[in-house]
Amino acid sequence: MRGVAVLGSTGSIGRSTLAVLARQRDHFRVVALTAGRNASLLDAQRAEWSPVFAGLVDGGAASTLPGGPEVLIEAATHPSVDIVVNAVVGAAGLDATLAALRAGKRVALANKESLVMAGELVMEAVRLGGGELVPIDSEHSAVLQCLTGHGGSLDRLILTASGGPFREWPAERVAAATVEEALRHPTWSMGAKITVDSATLANKALEVIEAHFLYGLPYDRIDVVVHPQSIVHSMVEFVDGSVLAQLGFPTMELPILYALTHPQRLPDAGVPRFDPVGAGSLTFEPLRAAVFRTFGAGVAAGRAGGTAPTVFNAANEVAVAAFLERKLSFARISDTIEAVLDAHAPQPAVTLDAVRDADHWARARAHEELS
Repeated sequence: MRGVAVLGSTGSIGRSTLAVLARQRDHFRVVALTAGRNASLLDAQRAEWSPVFAGLVDGGAASTLPGGPEVLIEAATHPSVDIVVNAVVGAAGLDATLAALRAGKRVALANKESLVMAGELVMEAVRLGGGELVPIDSEHSAVLQCLTGHGGSLDRLILTASGGPFREWPAERVAAATVEEALRHPTWSMGAKITVDSATLANKALEVIEAHFLYGLPYDRIDVVVHPQSIVHSMVEFVDGSVLAQLGFPTMELPILYALTHPQRLPDAGVPRFDPVGAGSLTFEPLRAAVFRTFGAGVAAGRAGGTAPTVFNAANEVAVAAFLERKLSFARISDTIEAVLDAHAPQPAVTLDAVRDADHWARARAHEELS
C-alpha cells in the first residue's frame, strides 16, 4: 500500500486520479487531498476517502479546513505520502513539486509549469532529494513507456498534437474565435485553461520545454506533428533509426495509472482497450506555426533559456485568463505573449527568487499590455 497525495483533487486530472485509485484500492491509499476553492466537491471526496490531511487553498474564512498555498506543501511532504500527484494548474504548483522532490517523494507530474518555469531547479531537486519525477502528460508518458528498458539510445522525440478545435480554420477565423469555440476540444475533455492552451498550441510549446528537461534532448531533436485522432501519443526515434510509438484511445487515466506504477504495470479494467479497426485511419500533418504563433513564441523562449520560459508561462496565464473573462480577443493572446517576451532580457534561472521575480515581472507587464 503506497500513500498518495492528490494536489488539485477537484480538477479534471484530480478527479481522474481518484477514479483510477478507486479501482486500485489494494495497492494505494489516499493520504492527502487539496483543492483550490471547490469546497463542496472536496467534502464529498473526504467523505469517500477519509484522508489524513485535507486543505483548501482558496477556502476563505468560512472554511474549517487548513487554507492558503502552504496546504500544498503540507500535503506534498506528509510523512505517510509516497506519491504526490501534482494536478495543480499553473505556477501555483511549483513550490509543491520542489518540496516533494526534496523530501524524496515520487512526483506524478501533471503540472507542466513546474518544469517550464524552473526546469533546472526541479531536476536539481530530483538529484539532491532522491525523489522521482514521472510525467502524467499523455505525450511524456508515451515517451517514458517507449524508453523504459532502452538505456541511452534515444536520438529524437516526435510529440503529437491534436491541432485543437481550429486545426483546419483559416487564420482570419482563428483570430476571431470565441471562448465557446476555443473550449470545444475535438478529442480531449480538460479544464478551461489547458483547453484554451490546446487551442492556441501554447500547451504544445510547454510540452516541448518539458520534454527538453525530462529527457535531456536539445530543442532541435524534439519535433511536433499534428495528429488529429489523438491515438498516437508520441514517438521515439533511437540512434539506429528505429521508431517506437505508444498508442491508445484518448484518456488520461492510463498515463495516471502508469505514473503511479512505473516501471511496473497493474491490470485495470477501467481503461478502454485499444481497437485498431475502431481507431480507423491515422493521419499526420505539419503544425501551422504561422497561424498558431504562441507555439513558436514558447519554443523560442525555451531555446533562449534562463527566465524566458518562466516569462512565457506567466504571460500566457494572464492572457488566457483575460480571454476566458472575455476581456481579450483570441488573436491578442499571442500578441500579448510576444510583447512581454520582447520586453524581457533573460536572466539565469538558478535560484527560486530569480524565477519568482521573473514570474511577477511578466504578470505585471502582461497586465500593462492588456490595459
